[in-house]
Amino acid sequence: MRDAIADRDRWLALGLLAAALLGLYFLTIHPWWTVSMAELGDRIETLQERDARARATLAQAPEIRKRLAAVRAQSARIPGFMNEASPELATSALIQRLETAVLQASPKNRSCAIQNRSPLTETKQERFPRAVVQVRLRCGTPELAMVLHSLESGSPRLFVDNLNVISNRFVFNAEQSGNSGGLDVNFDLYGYLPATAGAPANARR
Repeated sequence: MRDAIADRDRWLALGLLAAALLGLYFLTIHPWWTVSMAELGDRIETLQERDARARATLAQAPEIRKRLAAVRAQSARIPGFMNEASPELATSALIQRLETAVLQASPKNRSCAIQNRSPLTETKQERFPRAVVQVRLRCGTPELAMVLHSLESGSPRLFVDNLNVISNRFVFNAEQSGNSGGLDVNFDLYGYLPATAGAPANARR
């Protein structure tokens, strides 16, 4: 009987010791070690995923550089922006481009002539500054088509806006007195400059 009681007390003591050790583990070792190790494992896994993504991106770097070089080469062949350093210089370039286009369409201005070319001051603040010239021409229909095509298809890119065409009967000069038909044409000719070429500070943001 005494042996049974002693065995029961022994098992009870062992149970209490096991409970005490388990409680000590959850109070000390678990929050300090187990939880910290679990958080560290999650962090390591996250860093490994980031590292994998970074390595994948770096592996694409040669292809990205190749495509960027191709885009830059294409832009260099057909530049979109004017090369002048200021809107004033760009306006002069616009007028020269206009005069060249008209001269090519009508040598000696026999069937197409510039009546007026007035620089316009841009009042709107845009990201990319514009140079604008208000143009008035007197042209025959074929010559006008050639002028517009030359202006809009060349390099750098220029644009025609506010085009107004009125049929008008006139004589260019005495030598061409037989040509009594023509068009009175008004339009705005403009081109864009890079943001660094005279654009307002707040328009470059």
